[in-house]
Amino acid sequence: MNFFGNDPFSLHSSSTSLAEDILIKKILLTHDPDGRRLDSELLLCAMENIMCYTATSEVLVSRFNIDAIAENDMSNIEVTGAEESLGQIIHNISNEMLFKNAGEGDLHERTMILFDLLGNYRWDAKLALILAAFATSYGEFWLIMQLYPHNPLAVSVAMLKRLPNDVSILKPRFKAIGKLVKTMVDLTKCIIKFEALPLRYVKLDDEANSIAKSHIYVAAYWITRSTLACSSQITDLMAMKPEQVSSNQIALALWQLSSLVHRLSSIYSHLNQQMDLCHQQIETRLHQKLLKILPEAHADNQEVLGLLLALQDDLPLKKSSTREKLGVSELKDKVVVLLVSKPELLPLERLLLLVHQTNVHLPHKNLDESYEIVWIPISFSDKWSEAEAERFNLLSDSLPWYSLRRPWLLNSAVVNYIKQVWNFKSDPLMVVLDSQGMVTNSNAIDMILIWGAKAYPFSSSREKQLWEEEHWTLKLLVDEIDPLLTRWVEEGRNICIYGSENVDWIRQFNSKIMEIRSDGIQIETVYVGSRHLSENVTHILATINEEMHRSFLSFTELHFFWFRLESMRRSIFRAGQSIRSHHIQEEVSTLLESTDEGWAIIGRGSTKDIMKLQGRRAMDCLNKFSEWGEKVMKLGFLGALRNVVEGSTLTGAGPCGHSNIVPYAEGLVEEVAVCNKCKRLMESYVVYE
Repeated sequence: MNFFGNDPFSLHSSSTSLAEDILIKKILLTHDPDGRRLDSELLLCAMENIMCYTATSEVLVSRFNIDAIAENDMSNIEVTGAEESLGQIIHNISNEMLFKNAGEGDLHERTMILFDLLGNYRWDAKLALILAAFATSYGEFWLIMQLYPHNPLAVSVAMLKRLPNDVSILKPRFKAIGKLVKTMVDLTKCIIKFEALPLRYVKLDDEANSIAKSHIYVAAYWITRSTLACSSQITDLMAMKPEQVSSNQIALALWQLSSLVHRLSSIYSHLNQQMDLCHQQIETRLHQKLLKILPEAHADNQEVLGLLLALQDDLPLKKSSTREKLGVSELKDKVVVLLVSKPELLPLERLLLLVHQTNVHLPHKNLDESYEIVWIPISFSDKWSEAEAERFNLLSDSLPWYSLRRPWLLNSAVVNYIKQVWNFKSDPLMVVLDSQGMVTNSNAIDMILIWGAKAYPFSSSREKQLWEEEHWTLKLLVDEIDPLLTRWVEEGRNICIYGSENVDWIRQFNSKIMEIRSDGIQIETVYVGSRHLSENVTHILATINEEMHRSFLSFTELHFFWFRLESMRRSIFRAGQSIRSHHIQEEVSTLLESTDEGWAIIGRGSTKDIMKLQGRRAMDCLNKFSEWGEKVMKLGFLGALRNVVEGSTLTGAGPCGHSNIVPYAEGLVEEVAVCNKCKRLMESYVVYE
């Protein structure tokens, strides 16, 4: 067979440039894309997979690099916008390749027929389909040869197809085919890389764009023609008897195949060099555009989200509830919270708290449709590992948020922007975009862990406002960690939250609490362990449950408690301290830095009446309950306790001088009053004016 018959330009032609121009014009006449979409990268991976399992030689097996992540997604390959299925399209191409008579010097004509057949597809899709069609036929051939002569069915099919019994003599030819296919694949990947450039958002220089496209047109022609040449090798084997295979014919075939390898390698070298130039240009301009566009408000959030998420995939999102492929249009006119993290996301307990606060904890149901969370996992290695992909797929199918469908396709300029500008290191962050695509909070994760949906719209100004309105109360301390605890707070019960890893102190403390309860005093106790929850805390929980028949919070809920405290301290620091939040920060820091000697916080409901006692001080007060317990009926438990605590610290001191004037009202019943400033009992007087 003459591989170069009717060659529009030969390897040694002096008019190569003119011939290329004529060829490009003819190819462009066949090119009429109509919006059909195909994941050419995945299809090419499927093609490589087939080639890896052929028995050609170690050349294919060792040099084809199959992406394990892509391999898992191959079952999802589909063509959108076409009436025919992927299988039908590949079958039609195979017919053109194998079952048309390959007359002398007609490769050019057959190449143009394939371009006509695939005129409605983009360049990367054309080549991926052509290579897939070749791999299918080639794979069928080698499947029969591998099963022959052990499988009777394979023997019968081989006889009908007139396949050679022994292909060992043809091993050099198959090795040459392997090298040619490898070169075609590399060149096709280069074209896929160009087609994936975000040219809708960032433009190339006219010269760089023109040169790259010229190389692509020529590359597409020679990849298609070389595929037909490889297919012809298979049809030749079927038509040729073993005794007809001469050494001259083998040598000629090897020379023809190696000539194609040489030509394609030369095209690849030029195109790859041009692609590096285009990629650098796009990366620089995309980074500049991100720097410019994200601090600004727009008509909506679509351009910003497209830049961040949809540069290489028109349907970049998925939601666990439906697992549909979704576009960024799903997020239009909504506040969007971008959860950026490593593929493993968060420690399990912190992840559960975040899910709880964003999904279960919804005090304002009308906000449920006003904002969405999108998980953007980023790997810190050059390439996603299979383990990272498995972890991502497991989590993304379980979480109640949107996530990137294939995060390994995230544009490198976007990844660099997130790391450099948003300062993503290793700890997760939640960047908030308003409905106009403007960044309103560079990291809202702490305010969301504290207040959940109440923090909507999650802006930095809202975080500051929340702290200006907040008070140091039991409600802030334990907000919805546990439903029963929340109900106790709402009912205004006396609640004591205590922590320590000192088992002896805990036993003494609980013993005194039980004595107080036996006197009819209602007080609920909640053990929270210590900041660094150790295995010892697990044993203490079991001990409390056994001796008091209630340990209350689970080990996971203990994590929730301490995570909230850590988030409070960071959030106040980020929002800036007011007089009120400074007091809260001091209290939180005291708890986070507490030792194992023990501590107790006692309060009632959502009121600001709350007090903290260190372990020894708490035991001293509880041991004196017989002295101050009688005041509980008048002052309440917390008031009586505060009176004894404050009284002991102010022994010998006179009246504080604070006053609280209550206007006279008919039927007013005299009640016991506690000073709002020093919390001591107040004496009542009648004042006439």
